Amino acid sequence: MAPVADKQPQGVFRALDKWTVGIYVALLVFGWISVCGASYTYGSTDIFSMSSRSGMQIVWIATSLALGFVIMMTDDRMYSTFAYLIYGALLLLLFVTIFNPHEIKGSRSWLVLGPLRIQPAEFAKFATALAVAKLMSSYGFDIHRWKDFAMAVGVVLLPMLFIVGQKETGSALVYLSFFLMFYREGMQGSILFTGVAMVIYFVVGVKYEHILLLDTPTSVGMFVVLLLVQIFSVGMVHSYCNNRRVAYLLGLISVGVTLLALLFSVFVIPFDIVWIQLVAIISLALYLVYQGLGSRIRSYFFIALFAIGSVLFFYSADYVLNDVMKPHQRVRINVLLGLDEDLAGAGYNVHQSEIAIGSGGLQGKGFLNGTQTKLKFVPEQDTDFIFCTVGEEEGFVGSAGVLLLFLALILRLIYLAERQPFKFGRIYGYCVLSIFLFHVFINVGMVLGLTPVIGIPLPFFSYGGSSLWGFTILLFIFLRIDASRNQRNIA
Repeated sequence: MAPVADKQPQGVFRALDKWTVGIYVALLVFGWISVCGASYTYGSTDIFSMSSRSGMQIVWIATSLALGFVIMMTDDRMYSTFAYLIYGALLLLLFVTIFNPHEIKGSRSWLVLGPLRIQPAEFAKFATALAVAKLMSSYGFDIHRWKDFAMAVGVVLLPMLFIVGQKETGSALVYLSFFLMFYREGMQGSILFTGVAMVIYFVVGVKYEHILLLDTPTSVGMFVVLLLVQIFSVGMVHSYCNNRRVAYLLGLISVGVTLLALLFSVFVIPFDIVWIQLVAIISLALYLVYQGLGSRIRSYFFIALFAIGSVLFFYSADYVLNDVMKPHQRVRINVLLGLDEDLAGAGYNVHQSEIAIGSGGLQGKGFLNGTQTKLKFVPEQDTDFIFCTVGEEEGFVGSAGVLLLFLALILRLIYLAERQPFKFGRIYGYCVLSIFLFHVFINVGMVLGLTPVIGIPLPFFSYGGSSLWGFTILLFIFLRIDASRNQRNIA
């Protein structure tokens, strides 16, 4: 009998996941309504005109649907076969873009081709997802081997570095979402925990750096961060070394010495307790190395590295923030952490978007009736801050509905990824959902003032062809792979 794969063109649309396509179309429709509301001006009579952003968004939507159709008509094996070639081509394009003469809003991430502007970083996401899926599904790859894991991380970090070179930090940070896929595929949870810990160190350290602890010359931020390093290290010994006795002993000594130093500084001679904490952490790390040499358990070495690395990260992050970052970047971080308001500067966008969302109330002001957006109080309200238009015109009900649609998409992608019979499809699927999850979480959080303003689009909502095409290609390649999951058997 002939392979069933020969009959793919006739059966691919029958096998297409209709639920995901339905969610995709619904997001496109609501996205266009939002772009229309965000770009509409009083007195305008034609929202379908090609001279308006709402009219142009229809063009991007139509071409995206055409792209999706073309992708569904191609052989799904092509994406695995040419994964490295596609990745290499996009890397070259990213590298060339660094040196392009067109700078838009301080970024060199756009290629200007006549009236058309293309952002290669949006397309590099699906190329990177294909390449890392190809690598990790290859014979003999083992994510628990540091060499293999380093290769996979390198595939992700290389385009990230090129995008940073384009002065497009926000788009580069999206690539951190691939670590969610790494975790699903077996990456040690300690690596993910380390990333979360670094964020905690940075936020706590910066926010409380200039507050003194009781009547001592000790910074609350530094004290709390170093205390967390001690507690986290002891907790990791308990979790990963299965040695409760050593964990309790280390916790008692390390934290006990810190508390004794605090009491001495408060009631006897005031001094900076941070120095005692640093000595305690170094001693803790040396003892863990000693335990590792005696027991030959590698986890002790990793935990010692975590402790020392945490201290180095904290001090280097403080140096970068105060001595390397540009003033406007420091202001953005300070505004996010509540250290500064700057409602007329760095905090203006977020403040105005919060006003717009709050003014929408429960049911919103209605389509094209938003005052904050119509009077253009919110900068970038049809791109990065488009969710504030949803909140103002559709209210809490409409905003919740949009978020539920995105949740349905994420849950559906998890379901599709888990049912893939081959590792390549599963890994690519988790790359797709990780990217979508990162974009939605950061963009919505950014508009609400909960996450940094890093300038990334809301999938299928933000105005623009590059982002819409990029997300469509990313999604439909996975749908094409999923549609062929049962067509590799011999009839």
